[in-house]
Amino acid sequence: MLIGEFKNQVGEKNRVAFPKKFREELGEKLIVTQGYEGCLVIVSPFQWQTMIDESSSGPFVSQSVRDTSRFLLGGAAEVELDDQGRFVISPNLIEYAQIKNEIIFLGLSRWVEVWDAEKWLQRKQYIVEHSSEIADKLSEITL
Repeated sequence: MLIGEFKNQVGEKNRVAFPKKFREELGEKLIVTQGYEGCLVIVSPFQWQTMIDESSSGPFVSQSVRDTSRFLLGGAAEVELDDQGRFVISPNLIEYAQIKNEIIFLGLSRWVEVWDAEKWLQRKQYIVEHSSEIADKLSEITL
């Protein structure tokens, strides 16, 4: 299971080391794409196919389906880890996530999010401050 928070640095040529714990779970070939709230999402090719199926299950004539496909697929990149478990984040994804030099990897069960460290601290603070409201909304959805 993908869980935990790991801090790392973006190196020369936007190269980053993927946490070993996540490598063992996802493998050496990964898909990196734009995520919501300004982060990146990393999944295995298998999970990627599941995400595509879920997000494009509606009719092609639906603008929401097309926009979701544009967002997820248009910004995606296939990456392969090198012998040291590193990969390169493409310039368009660096720009989208406003990544500077320090990043946070978050394991979220089926996927990994990548955040600029400063942006993650802000988002985390928001989540902590609004945790009761978020829990209430979630309970309404699951009922």
